[in-house]
Amino acid sequence: MSVWPNADSAANSDPWLVAHHDEIHLMRPRVLAVNFVHGLSEGEARRLLGALCAALRESSRWQGHRDARAPPFLDYEVTGIADLTEPRGSVDRNSARFPRAADGVGLDYAALSALLGLRERVERGEVNEVWLLADHTERTAPWETVEVKRSYDEAFRPVGWERQAGNSGEHAAPWLGRSLRVLFVNFARGVGCAMESLGHSLERMATCGAIPYYERYFREYAMLDLDRRLGLPFESLYLRGPHPVAYPTPTTLQYRTGLRRRRVEGYVAAGGNVHFMPNGRYDYDLDNPAPVLSTIETWRQPGERRCPWTPAVLEPFRALAPDCMGRWIVYWRQNMPGLGNTARDDEGRPMKNWWPFLFY
Repeated sequence: MSVWPNADSAANSDPWLVAHHDEIHLMRPRVLAVNFVHGLSEGEARRLLGALCAALRESSRWQGHRDARAPPFLDYEVTGIADLTEPRGSVDRNSARFPRAADGVGLDYAALSALLGLRERVERGEVNEVWLLADHTERTAPWETVEVKRSYDEAFRPVGWERQAGNSGEHAAPWLGRSLRVLFVNFARGVGCAMESLGHSLERMATCGAIPYYERYFREYAMLDLDRRLGLPFESLYLRGPHPVAYPTPTTLQYRTGLRRRRVEGYVAAGGNVHFMPNGRYDYDLDNPAPVLSTIETWRQPGERRCPWTPAVLEPFRALAPDCMGRWIVYWRQNMPGLGNTARDDEGRPMKNWWPFLFY
């Protein structure tokens, strides 16, 4: 059993991670935080980021919602906060040292990388992830997450890198020779919103082509395969069109195409995705009390069961990640294959723990 980082391996995309994936029982990623918000003290910044670390830790306990002894797998450590604040910002609460993109609104990720010396620090394993504390206004809009990621083939051999592995549009982040995720944490919002951003990062990491194994199973769990699996005219409920879906019975999905209502009988939800819980009717729906059959808690496990699911199971996480989709994201992540999971892959072998893929 191994802990990462360690004396033999500390940097992202290290071959050690692939070779020892199944032996790792704890990851302690090193986070470099960057504070651009004038008036936000280091103590306040550490409290917010500490709460985010706690939510991530809880979310990595495989099925911790029903097993109080389940160990955490991710134990993020904020190893330093780069103070780039000034007494006041020029156009919003961000410091004038915020490196703006050419449009004057976005963040220049290449300039940020140079400013922080990220190439060298990532190579040495001093930094595994970067979290930006910043303001978000019509004059300032960093992407939720930016990641340029090492890509692999089916045998986990490195074959190149993917530029769009984060939840972002076009960006100037350079390839550093190793993967790096940059998370924007809106200081004016809570932990739940940051967890939602990281949830979208999981989705994008799974659909950018970087890790075929992860993509194959994540798409099924997150219901990003409805066209192939159920023959629907859309890949996922994200693309359902302007109308909410409905669940007339626990095993019926109703949706609209144009003016026509269509039904899928015998419908069973898997794990859902960031915007759509198993019984979600529209984006961000946290309140549907009607049960829908789901396999989220037994997905791909021997004896997989289809059980009625409602958001009542999320209540234990309300205080931990209270805003945005936070409480759902904690629970959703807990049911992904983690340390000690009993899911099986297509060949009937034990499913790999998904969390080490974050740092491949």
